[in-house]
Amino acid sequence: MPPPADIVKVAIEWPGAFPKLMEIDQVSACAPVLCCQISLILNITIVPCPYTDILLMICIIMKTVAFVLCVLIQSSSMDAKLEALKDLANYSRDVTFAQEFINLDGISLLTQMVESGTDFGDMLSFTLTAFVELMDHGIVSWDTFSVAFIKKIASYVNKFASDISILQRSLAILESMVLNSHDLYQKVAQEITIGQLIPHLQGTDQEIQMYTIAVINALFLKAPDDKRQEMANILAQKQLRSIILTHVIRTQRAINNEMAHQLYVLQVLTFNLLEDRVMTKMDPQDQAQRDIIFELRRIAFDAESEPNNSSGSMEKRKSMYTRDYKKLGFINHVNPAMDFTQTPPGMLALDNMLYFAKHHQDAYIRIVLENSSREDKHECPFGRSSIELTKMLCEILKVGELPSETCNDFHPMFFTHDRSFEEFFCICIQLLNKTWKEMRATSEDFNKARIRAGQIMRALTTKPSSLDQFKSKLQNLSYTEILKYASPERMNQEDFQSRPILELKEKIQPEILELIKQQRLNRLVEGTCFRKLNSRRRQDKFWYCRLSPNHKVLHYGDLEESPQGEVPHDSLQDKLPVADIKAVVTGKDCPHMKEKGALKQNKEVLELAFSILYDSSGQLNFIAPDKHEYCVWTDGLNALLGKDMLSDLTRNDLDTLLSMEIKLRLLTWKIYKSQMLPHLSQRRPSNYDFVYDCN
Repeated sequence: MPPPADIVKVAIEWPGAFPKLMEIDQVSACAPVLCCQISLILNITIVPCPYTDILLMICIIMKTVAFVLCVLIQSSSMDAKLEALKDLANYSRDVTFAQEFINLDGISLLTQMVESGTDFGDMLSFTLTAFVELMDHGIVSWDTFSVAFIKKIASYVNKFASDISILQRSLAILESMVLNSHDLYQKVAQEITIGQLIPHLQGTDQEIQMYTIAVINALFLKAPDDKRQEMANILAQKQLRSIILTHVIRTQRAINNEMAHQLYVLQVLTFNLLEDRVMTKMDPQDQAQRDIIFELRRIAFDAESEPNNSSGSMEKRKSMYTRDYKKLGFINHVNPAMDFTQTPPGMLALDNMLYFAKHHQDAYIRIVLENSSREDKHECPFGRSSIELTKMLCEILKVGELPSETCNDFHPMFFTHDRSFEEFFCICIQLLNKTWKEMRATSEDFNKARIRAGQIMRALTTKPSSLDQFKSKLQNLSYTEILKYASPERMNQEDFQSRPILELKEKIQPEILELIKQQRLNRLVEGTCFRKLNSRRRQDKFWYCRLSPNHKVLHYGDLEESPQGEVPHDSLQDKLPVADIKAVVTGKDCPHMKEKGALKQNKEVLELAFSILYDSSGQLNFIAPDKHEYCVWTDGLNALLGKDMLSDLTRNDLDTLLSMEIKLRLLTWKIYKSQMLPHLSQRRPSNYDFVYDCN
């Protein structure tokens, strides 16, 4: 009796093994490949059986490939085994093949081959490569691996230091284990020490250096709170910072994006060690903490004699302390400990003040005495300024926040000093004092002095290579120059809130929104290259998506590398009609953000995630390269569906374009008024309360 119409029987013959008869269900078949391709690549013969339509043999599926490779990697022929492992490493990048190979218990087979310890050289390299690629799809849980497997991988980090490919893949596996399993973190931490990793940073291969820093970051990130500072101390003892500065940052090689990302992650994790002090309030009853304040006073006013300890002199002492605490710029002159009970910045502000007083004593004394001798209305209160500045620096450097999965923004200067945050503070507190004098600020203007944040941010964008270079940048960026950037943003703000201007805004807003909508759709037509994030936080796989010029279809497909410019529609394999789109969801509502994984809880990824839902269960999942692209795509997709564009980018663009349009129309009116109505030149209503013909 003929088999069911959906079942195809295929006989497969391969060297050194008995023929195998397989039944393939076409309904559940995965991505097809041509018979001739499989035959040539795998060196096998595919024979159609009776009752099988010869045309169906064109659709040989990945299930066949997975089965054949699963057999061949166990072959007694070393040449056949090597070629099969090479093919396996290549095919494992495909998620469809990976699913089929894993269904055949292929992962267990690979781990057994590793644990056996019989394979070396290229054979071991291809085995580890296939394992890494298969696990990157997130199909198999990392919690399933044995201690023997972990020990074997860890041993490769030392044993195969000269074999770049094996070392690279071993480091990648260790990083994934740590990031994706708490139990495996503990086991890996027992097998790998910082001392074993440091030598790999002193080599010349940037990929090995990057993977090594990635493993250190993973161990740092997953360490319990009570172990994190201990690990930081070990890194300091091993001189990790200076080794990275010498062998990674200050080399002749350009730093690629992946290395920049890992350096950024290390920078963030290092600064996050300050979070405990940021969130610790001062205890006014703690004598050790009070002694820090006494030390600040002693360093600043050491020349003053102490009154004798008697009941009469006690009042004098309190009076003198109150006077000195006022000179130091504390808000609470009687009990300055109360100034440090607000979190953030908590005790970190006091730590910074003491560091400045001890390590930059001359500058500290000069600032304190200089301000204590000014007239009250122009003094820059050192205590209050230090507290506000510490809080601001924590905001700028995002102390306490998890590293972004897509950010590469590391600053070389923070790798030039063991106490880089404190030195950063010392430079900025002197800038604050200088800016205060240039502003001729008073205590009422204290909040306005936050314009110094603009100075700091602009200096950071130049990526100075050292703290001295950063200091030089700040000195060249005066308050007057910063005002050039800030003034246009503050111009006419009061005028723009008058009733006639608001009415004009409302009149022209629909036209501006339509302009923004067209810009968003044009950007979707140009398309965007998206990165695929995997369990190792790697971003080395790409896919591209773009809207057709007639706005009817979304074209998308995988890419081997990041493209230079636009990708043509005809080179993108898949299509999604816009008419089939049911909804666009963002953040934690996205299907790929609900799945179990190490990236699930990351705030940055959630803020960049969006998904297109279509049909009954179809989905197209995105992680935008940055916030701007996220807003462009969510706005554009909502515009396609006839919904409002609600992103922050749209609101900012609307405000900017409305402001520009109104200024142009008012300028046109002023020119007309000066030319045609000179007698009205001095009569412009202060609140713009006049009639304007929008036509």
